[in-house]
Amino acid sequence: MKTYDCIIVGGGIAGLQAAIQLGRYQHKVLVIDSNDGRSTLCRSYHNILGYPIGISGEELRTIGREQASCLGVSFLQDTVIKAEKQNADFILSTVSHVQFLAKRLLLATGIMDTIPPFPALFPCLGISVYVCPDCDGYEVKDRRTVVIGNGNVGANMALTLTYWTKEVLYINHGGDQVDEELEQKMKAKKIPHINKRITTVNAEGEKLKSYVLEGEMEVKAEHSFIAFGKNKVKSDLAAQLGVKLLDNQHIVVDGRTKMTNIENVWAAGDVAAHSEQVTIAMGEGSQAAIWVHKSLLQN
Repeated sequence: MKTYDCIIVGGGIAGLQAAIQLGRYQHKVLVIDSNDGRSTLCRSYHNILGYPIGISGEELRTIGREQASCLGVSFLQDTVIKAEKQNADFILSTVSHVQFLAKRLLLATGIMDTIPPFPALFPCLGISVYVCPDCDGYEVKDRRTVVIGNGNVGANMALTLTYWTKEVLYINHGGDQVDEELEQKMKAKKIPHINKRITTVNAEGEKLKSYVLEGEMEVKAEHSFIAFGKNKVKSDLAAQLGVKLLDNQHIVVDGRTKMTNIENVWAAGDVAAHSEQVTIAMGEGSQAAIWVHKSLLQN
């Protein structure tokens, strides 16, 4: 069984930033990544320092892997399915029946958005279809925007976007009832509300064109937000180790060190309790790595 100073589970933005920092400390580091996380989907992040015209999640990941690899960090595409503590160390088991021993463990497993399974949507993510108003509300400034979602979650997204544009339409694809209070707020903001399921998404590559609803109703849509809620927080490994979780399953960490309540287990990025932003994930990854390094010096 191979032993590492630190194993990082998750090779998204937080995990890669942590790997770079730990690589610069010359620690023996392994990143285990399933390569199906949130950052693999976004075709363009627009709010990152140094990338004014945007950069895709995959491109950012590629740059990060290359940078970390040059610093001696190892990578494995696999999925960790079990984590257990053995004395002061941690044993990780993967779906490929491989085990590793880690002196320190950093969980950067992230979350996954609930996105309806229309293939035409995925090339549009980050270009003409968005999930985060804090990241991409600016992209729909003064533009007609269609929100697709479910119940109150979608209604709240539609109301949030009125900061950026006065022309918002909400398609309640999920079908859950919207609370009367939110209904009234949407009426006051003149947000049309359609309770019909989407049958077809029309797009040309990364450019969204329209949604076809039940009854063959077509809604033109060049810009859209997705808001279904119930995103999957990937904190199962943390739970196995007894890490403290919030009711929404995000991991609780120390604000200064990013360590969890379990000694020598850290968490960073979207899986932790924070605003879900790439730039914050970078900072948390680096911050966690600094404290992982400090702890290794004490051995």
